[in-house]
Amino acid sequence: MSTNPQSHPTLKGSTIQLRLRSAQKELIAEAARVKQTTLTGFMVEHAVSAAEQVLAEQVHFELGPERWEAFCAALDAPPKEIPALRKLLTEKSLFDGD
Repeated sequence: MSTNPQSHPTLKGSTIQLRLRSAQKELIAEAARVKQTTLTGFMVEHAVSAAEQVLAEQVHFELGPERWEAFCAALDAPPKEIPALRKLLTEKSLFDGD
């Protein structure tokens, strides 16, 4: 089974059951009402957002040998010349003194 949430965009009916204290459910339900969405929609949106944040913060990752070599080659490659970026970094800024 794929762990990519985008791999089955039309899949419906998957359920997760949660045990919440009454106060927790009321708080989440109120937030969903404020956002004008369903309780399920609110929980899925924020759970996915939190999951993406957790995964983005990972500092340890593993690559197979071929991908590791490609990663090292990209790190060792000279920087790409981007004229617009060079201009942005070298022209006088609003924050520079006169």
